[in-house]
Amino acid sequence: MPSFDIVSKTEIAEVNNAVQGVVREVQTRFDFKGSKSTLEVKEKENEIHIHTEDATKLAQLQEMLKGYFVRRKLDPGCLDWGKEENAAGGTLRQTIKVKQGLDQALSKQITKAIKDSKMKVQASIQGDELRITGKKIDDLQAAIAMVKGLKIEQPLQYVNFRD
Repeated sequence: MPSFDIVSKTEIAEVNNAVQGVVREVQTRFDFKGSKSTLEVKEKENEIHIHTEDATKLAQLQEMLKGYFVRRKLDPGCLDWGKEENAAGGTLRQTIKVKQGLDQALSKQITKAIKDSKMKVQASIQGDELRITGKKIDDLQAAIAMVKGLKIEQPLQYVNFRD
């Protein structure tokens, strides 16, 4: 039976490269000279930590990070922006999670949308991915088109297509 998987994976190596690009730019930019602005990637937790002096610099760092994500062909939608927190010495910090895999709520939302569309395909949740099966390849392609039209902010990939 033909099937494919819907997954959401982000290359941590590319995230690391994007963050390193931002760090290099911060070191050379005039408006960041002498500031204590840092970015670091915690690969085990899939997090990016920003630490800076004020809200203006934090907003600039966020925009630079989004720009470098686009340059590295990563979707900035994979970033889950945490709230801005006050840190020691009157500085600000922010923790940004890099989304990996589909969470249960998103999987259920996609499954419900597929069932409501009355397509001749079945969706099953398998951990952090979603498997779509159907009798015809055309039905699977219609399911991909329908899921793409759902306006989901998290980047999705359609992999493991089997005939």
